[in-house]
Amino acid sequence: MVELDQIDLQLLKLLKENARMSYARLAEELGISESAVRKRLKKLRKMNVIRKFTIEYELVNEVRAAVLVKTAPPKPVPEVSKEIIKIEGVEVVYEITGENDILVLLRAPSIDIINRCIDKIRSVPGVSGTNTMIILRAWR
Repeated sequence: MVELDQIDLQLLKLLKENARMSYARLAEELGISESAVRKRLKKLRKMNVIRKFTIEYELVNEVRAAVLVKTAPPKPVPEVSKEIIKIEGVEVVYEITGENDILVLLRAPSIDIINRCIDKIRSVPGVSGTNTMIILRAWR
């Protein structure tokens, strides 16, 4: 288990808000030196706390969907997840608790492509059922 202090947590919060923030600005916000920021970022990346720096985006007329997936033995859930993440249009795969085993977030330029993604998910060995919800609006 990774132990993070308050400065690490604040650093992660600042980067989540703006991953392009300079080392100098991060240092100023955190009240530490620029070299300390660099060392902390290096440590967080090495520990795999920070996996990648990316962007959030939303395109006009883009379709997003959440797909709940049920699995069936003998295929283990992690194996099913590893196959689903390979499907084009799949943004992220979460293994979850409850009635369903997996939550998949899809992103595509049209409903037709979303439908093809769902068909591919359903064809993965171990998938026994899906429930799809089209996302109408996102609030951040």
